[in-house]
Amino acid sequence: MTAIGTTTTYRRRSKATLFLLLCSCAGVFPHYLHGWRSFVPTMVLCAILVVYSIYSIVWQVYANSRTPRNNTHSESYEEIPPKIDIVVAARDEESVIIKLVNNLDQLYYPTDLLHFWIIDDGSEDHTPQLLMNLQKDFPKLKVIHRTRNSGGGKSGALNSVFDQLQGEWCMILDADAELQLDVLERLIHFAKSGGWSAVQLRKAIKNTSENLLTRAQSMEMVLDTVIQQRRLKMGGIVELRGNGQFFKRKAVELSGGFNEATVTDDLDLTFRFLLAKQPIGILWDPPVQEEGVLTLMALWRQRQRWAEGGLQRFLDYGEGLFSSRLTSFQKYDLTIYFIIQYALPVLSFFDLVTSITTNTLPVYWPISVVTLCLASIVIGNGCHQLNEGPPLPKLNMFNIGLETIYLAHWFFIIPWVTLRMALFPKHMIWAKTLHHGDEPTNNEYLVSTISKHVGA
Repeated sequence: MTAIGTTTTYRRRSKATLFLLLCSCAGVFPHYLHGWRSFVPTMVLCAILVVYSIYSIVWQVYANSRTPRNNTHSESYEEIPPKIDIVVAARDEESVIIKLVNNLDQLYYPTDLLHFWIIDDGSEDHTPQLLMNLQKDFPKLKVIHRTRNSGGGKSGALNSVFDQLQGEWCMILDADAELQLDVLERLIHFAKSGGWSAVQLRKAIKNTSENLLTRAQSMEMVLDTVIQQRRLKMGGIVELRGNGQFFKRKAVELSGGFNEATVTDDLDLTFRFLLAKQPIGILWDPPVQEEGVLTLMALWRQRQRWAEGGLQRFLDYGEGLFSSRLTSFQKYDLTIYFIIQYALPVLSFFDLVTSITTNTLPVYWPISVVTLCLASIVIGNGCHQLNEGPPLPKLNMFNIGLETIYLAHWFFIIPWVTLRMALFPKHMIWAKTLHHGDEPTNNEYLVSTISKHVGA
């Protein structure tokens, strides 16, 4: 665990404090106005969101009428395919690392142009021994070992290998990732034909049927991809999602590398790409499959990290986001999604607390409820699309209700994370998500797997 620089910590805490103060005032103040005046802030916020929504719908219809669906299948993606490096930062991944390496080795791509890099970031389980034995069977596999206290989180792990990469393109995966065998051919074709410096694959939950929580996460990933597709079509931005991100190595160099003072390397890199004018595309099929977390506690820990990293990047790059390096609509797009993702949950929290204590009607919660309902409509649209990954949940009243309730967790996580960022100093630690693998996570299975590959 390493402490972030004093200047960075102070700036983030002061900006987070200001953001929290403004949202608390805006959430409380309308309850002390009388009559229709108490709903003026709500009407202003509604007007902003409605204008964006109408523009989104109109633009979507226009784009669909003029642009056929992009077919990523291609008989020949390039006469001379480029070199590609696949990089995985792994910590305590004994349950999934064997399947990952086998999957990567089977990908359709010229053997001499593809290399795998796995950074063992101070694993304390059997991951190092498994990797050592896997190297004997897979010559393309290169392993780098770091001590557990090397620092920099996942970004530090990625930076440790970046100078050694030789490929023109690089793909970052999580250890639980699973790819279709033709994904690289289709990615290269899509990236080249679209002029993208980076492409994010749709994330698909492969254990959707495990429980209600994984089913909700599956629908959430659909929502995320559909929204990003629409933002891109309108002239907005696409965000990298860590697992399944594919980019030019040169683009990362131009953007300054991976930021080791962030808890979410992918969200931070998104803004670095944006400011360096490196365009990002998004691809629905083929997806990258990953595990959904199985418990509410694991979800809470994961989403706190996502929320903190998401807010951090706005605090760190806010001035640049309003510079001439971005188009007017990109600035508008970012403003709208900052309001929806961060401001509205904090406003709604203080609105709810004040409504209870003053016995007045909520001011912002009606907007929040409508936002959740609109999200369900978008999910319904996405779940009906053709899908090459795991089967998507069927759209019915139960699943719609489940997802609406599930998405409400952001209205508790965002205020809590904002409060924590404003009050407490930050220490960098890799709070990774626990991966279980496809098989039952019992001792018998684990022992047999390790014995086979380690010779124990």
